[in-house]
Amino acid sequence: MRVPRRSSSNTHHRGDADCTRQWFPASTATGLLLGSVLAAVLSAALTDVQLETWGWRLPFFLAAPMGLIGRYICTRLEDTPAFRELAQQDEVIKAPVFAMFRDHWRPLLIAMCAVLLNAVGFYVVLTYMPTYLTTELGYGATESFVATTIALVTYIGFILLTGLASDRFGRKRMLTIASICFIVLTVPAFMLLDAGRFAVVVLIEITLGAMLTLNDGTLPSFLAEMFPTRIRYTGFAVSFNVSNALFGGTAPFMATLLIGVTNSNLAPGWYLMAAAAVCLGAVICAKETFHKPLREV
Repeated sequence: MRVPRRSSSNTHHRGDADCTRQWFPASTATGLLLGSVLAAVLSAALTDVQLETWGWRLPFFLAAPMGLIGRYICTRLEDTPAFRELAQQDEVIKAPVFAMFRDHWRPLLIAMCAVLLNAVGFYVVLTYMPTYLTTELGYGATESFVATTIALVTYIGFILLTGLASDRFGRKRMLTIASICFIVLTVPAFMLLDAGRFAVVVLIEITLGAMLTLNDGTLPSFLAEMFPTRIRYTGFAVSFNVSNALFGGTAPFMATLLIGVTNSNLAPGWYLMAAAAVCLGAVICAKETFHKPLREV
């Protein structure tokens, strides 16, 4: 279920790179934050038997109206100014997916690889972590959700700043720093999780969440600037959603599988580090375009 959910939750990024783009990952994290708070409340208020019999259904009932809100938003999305200008000039192509694979396969491949840190990092750090803390490290459900909730608050706050920082320092620089941070610090962080106290767990989650914002606050603009206007939305959507569906939605499964195969609690950290290495390689191959107007990309 995580594969279609991760894909659909990220389908409607705008294909531009204006000053509001860091709000998109922040809004996703806000929804996850509300879910984490609700999970913590339910785990504290209900017994294990109540949660297993009927308590797990409550979040689904509360989320049901969100479908109507999502439908309302989808029917009122507007095209970007650059695309409207293209439409006025009658230069909109009829088969953007075909044109993308034919003429822009290289930036598409770079973009898909660059998304890996977001895909794996978001799910491992902000979604899988409560399960990891309870099943692998023996923490209680309430403690695990509290730690992740604090990390989510940190993520939301920092991502609004890192998006602005990418406008000043460049997309490649921010993504490179994020990738190097995860390559160097992820495995040591999981070592501390495995050996530390709850206060250390909270500190590690805050650090990982803040590191992730260096990537996620920059990524929407980076992807938008990878493609020309006529296929920008298609290139953004395909690269972001395919990578997230394949590697983000399956990240908890892969983390659990790797722990079982290696018999090591550090396996998720190595997996996240590998994703960061792939992201770094892709960013190195990309061009820096933050200083150019989108019409000139």
